[in-house]
Amino acid sequence: MPRRRFQHRLWKHVGLFLFTLLTTTLAGGLHYAAFRLEFGTREYELGVGTLVGGLWYSIPLLLILGAHEMGHYLFCRRYQVDATLPYFIPAPLPLTGTLGAVIRIKEPFPTRTVLFDIGVAGPIAGFVVLLPLLFWGMAMSQVLPTPTSSSGYELGEPFLFRMAASLVFPGAPDGHSLNGHPMVFAAWFGMLATALNLLPFGQLDGGHITYAVLRRLSTPVSLITVAGAIAMTFVSASWIFMAVMMVVMLAILGPRHPRVIYEYEPLGRGRNLLALVALIMLIVCFTPTPIEPYELIKTP
Repeated sequence: MPRRRFQHRLWKHVGLFLFTLLTTTLAGGLHYAAFRLEFGTREYELGVGTLVGGLWYSIPLLLILGAHEMGHYLFCRRYQVDATLPYFIPAPLPLTGTLGAVIRIKEPFPTRTVLFDIGVAGPIAGFVVLLPLLFWGMAMSQVLPTPTSSSGYELGEPFLFRMAASLVFPGAPDGHSLNGHPMVFAAWFGMLATALNLLPFGQLDGGHITYAVLRRLSTPVSLITVAGAIAMTFVSASWIFMAVMMVVMLAILGPRHPRVIYEYEPLGRGRNLLALVALIMLIVCFTPTPIEPYELIKTP
């Protein structure tokens, strides 16, 4: 009797989603309070309204992460490659409230075409959702005078982020900074997740795409990516977690991407062009310094 595919424990997926909604709403409340404080120039009292305001961050973020993983899942359903529904990962982190979301694919990919389509569907779906949310969040943000003294974390600005800011706030004067609405932070985290997933390494989405396009040449590309991530730790300490994760995956799974069942099926010009689109998405969403602590000290 053939094994039944797509059997899910819905209670587990729903439970993790609700827990992640809680942790991201708590993190979003901090973003909302910071937004209302306007760089410390206004007073704002924490309360129930802060938690409600946190939904401006949590709901857009879960939409982005959910779209990404459902892109993978729906193409798994299309090609009858057994997979789970998305697992959202809650985390009590003040900036994000989550480590993202994943699905687990339970069987080998039959062809390079199937591997490519499933791999690229997630980043494209997430990107399509985050793009309008980024501009909507920018429209609700403010450009205010830069404070003379403060401390906290500075978020790296990908090219797409800078482009959106320049389009919504053209000609912003010197000495002013963006007071980002919580939805902007949701889109920013979506860009970070998109860029990291598209890195051409191992069994990340970018690794799937690279193997589908380059086959065995993807192995040296994967090793170069690991070396690049380790080098980036000297640029920004925020790369340490990603670099360690890559090294652990390399040690456990090896440098080679698992082969598909029918490896020599041609991929086609259209999918090669779509791989170029994925590369462009990686470039516009990438930042070399994702999260950096800073301290502005008022000078006399």
